Amino acid sequence: MASSLPPSAVGRERPAEAGTGGTTLAGAGCGKLEGMTSSGLRRDELAAFLRSRRARLRPAEVGLPDGVRRRTPGLRRQEVAQLAGMSIDYYIRLEQGRGPHPSRQVLAALARALLLTRDERAYLFRIAGESPPPSAGPSREVTPGLRHLLDAMTETPAYLVDAAYDILAWNRLAAWFVGDLSAVPADERNMIRWMFRQPVPEAHWNDPETLRFVRTSIADLRAAYGRWPEDPAIAALVTELLGVSPRFAELWAEHDVAERRPVVKRVAHPELGPLEFECRVLHVPETDQRLIVYVPEPGSATQAAFHRLAERVRS
Repeated sequence: MASSLPPSAVGRERPAEAGTGGTTLAGAGCGKLEGMTSSGLRRDELAAFLRSRRARLRPAEVGLPDGVRRRTPGLRRQEVAQLAGMSIDYYIRLEQGRGPHPSRQVLAALARALLLTRDERAYLFRIAGESPPPSAGPSREVTPGLRHLLDAMTETPAYLVDAAYDILAWNRLAAWFVGDLSAVPADERNMIRWMFRQPVPEAHWNDPETLRFVRTSIADLRAAYGRWPEDPAIAALVTELLGVSPRFAELWAEHDVAERRPVVKRVAHPELGPLEFECRVLHVPETDQRLIVYVPEPGSATQAAFHRLAERVRS
């Protein structure tokens, strides 16, 4: 039977080769993407990516003078080579797709020279056939967008914590639950430390919901400890609490590991009365931060209490 494929498509596939278990595309070279070496280096993509990142930078952004008028936008090749500490010939060969397999040190130097973002740096390593290096650590920077989001939640208590559970930012309603943190030194605004260092009656630790909340927090802290083993803030917090809190040491020794999930909390607030809400945890992946939001059931007494509190704060 004649092939039903159009003439232009017939012949694009070759029969399966011995040991491949499938077909290979003509011109693709043993089933690999065009330009990819056996080590995973994609020379053509690496060359194009370097050219595009170089073209977007202005000399002033990397501390270089503008100099005479440039024929093309962006940095010159010799400027990137200078910033990365490599020979101009080596860099030119990388941009032309004919250079050797760059080392991890070369890739790191190029990422610094071209001011790559974390995502761009990871991409650079991957197209060069290398696994991306781990990030330096979790971020404590609060972006303007997150600050605006917190301020826009006028009837919902919300606050932002980093991987070590330091509270980085909060809105006005959250202050009724976590206190006026503007009067607390930044290095003392830590939720885990409060759980184990503040004096509380023994009955506090017999409450099942309290224990569940504490256990989930410790499991999440251990997950962060695994992601960021070199982070000094997390290491210092764990070391401190192991030394001063037998209760923390006992829970830490259980080795529970789990990223924080939403839980229902019931709070006997001294001014607002009994409250029940979902403690919703929204992860911010680019900084490994968590936005913690107290979400009441629509139409509930807790939502009404939050509404009254918002009016009180605005007045």
